[in-house]
Amino acid sequence: MHRMLFAAAALSLAAPAAPVLADGHGSHAEALSLTEVLAHERRDGDRARDQYRNPAETLAFFQVEPDMTVAEVAPGGGWYTRILAPYLAEKGQYIAIARDSDAGGFDTRAARARALGWTERFKQDFAEEFGGTADEVMAFEVDEFSDELSGSIDRILIVRALHGVWNGGDIQLWMRAMREVLAEDGMVGIVQHRAPADATYADVNPARGYMREADMIKLMEISGFELVAKSEINANPNDTADHPEGVWEMKPVWRTKRPELENIGESDRMTLLFKKAD
Repeated sequence: MHRMLFAAAALSLAAPAAPVLADGHGSHAEALSLTEVLAHERRDGDRARDQYRNPAETLAFFQVEPDMTVAEVAPGGGWYTRILAPYLAEKGQYIAIARDSDAGGFDTRAARARALGWTERFKQDFAEEFGGTADEVMAFEVDEFSDELSGSIDRILIVRALHGVWNGGDIQLWMRAMREVLAEDGMVGIVQHRAPADATYADVNPARGYMREADMIKLMEISGFELVAKSEINANPNDTADHPEGVWEMKPVWRTKRPELENIGESDRMTLLFKKAD
């Protein structure tokens, strides 16, 4: 199956019609339940990771409903996109958000070029994956939201991506933008690789993919958000989170192929839910 590759840009805010998915789901079809979405053959290559990523439990904790407008930050390879897009297609709206391609911090000119071309690739890949046309897809760089989007998003999901936002050097831009587009009763759901509570910044820091939970909560608080709840849905006590090459030593990357890490699952993750602070 075609796999989506994402990274950054923007498109018109005109409200698109719900895309018709390749299996016929869309504006004239019955909405799929989350159970049906998770069992769909589209996810045959993704399903092995459900035991570690717990999508049903995670989306329930984030209180995501099929009639909501849900934005996904840094969709990456599309693992959660292949759940959210069909789940929201009938009654809701899926939106992708990526970093500001003008913010700098790219390792190579090729990396910057990929970022600059992200919107067109995302829209086309999304249309090929789910059906419909590219101009029906909503995707934005974080600095390019239109006024019409202000206060309209019910949920913003940041899954295993906050360290990338931090490392990009534009964390303040992200926090301001998220608060602006979030509905008054909207919420931000975060799943993030978790460093030990007593880890020093030199030992474990965002450059290695892990962040301390207390730091994560404080970052959100000073950015105008309030913790609603936290969960251990995605916890893994077998992950010591102190690997020299960071989270990428854990599955699924398993970069260093250390045998002691082969069969202990994926990273230990915090799961946090925030709302706008008064």
